[in-house]
Amino acid sequence: MSLIDEARAVREHAYAPYSRFKVGAALRADSGAVYRGCNVENAAYPEGTCAEAGAIAAMIAAGDLRIAEVAVIADSPVPVSPCGGCRQKLAEFAAADVPVTLATTDGATLRTTVGDLLPGAFNTDQMSRV
Repeated sequence: MSLIDEARAVREHAYAPYSRFKVGAALRADSGAVYRGCNVENAAYPEGTCAEAGAIAAMIAAGDLRIAEVAVIADSPVPVSPCGGCRQKLAEFAAADVPVTLATTDGATLRTTVGDLLPGAFNTDQMSRV
């Protein structure tokens, strides 16, 4: 099953009763394992969880720490990019050149990289003093 197919399958489990905008994400870790996540909304609207964050949490819970590839899918007229917070989360666990495929349920795709999604990402280099 392709990474987009994994994201498409988990999207069906999204809990989106408020926005009705279901998103699925799948990532492949450096180990080769695939982790999936879907958005989970909450009546206290800002307390929901994005699909990308769910996939990252599953990866970390399983003991993997590095992302090798990402796929995100939504029912949208154009491919949907991760939110700003999820871009930063992806950058925490993926190199800038890690491929990202953004897709629609109708089959449109956009290929990019983690670095292109978040140029100038904040990282540990900015936290250390020389």
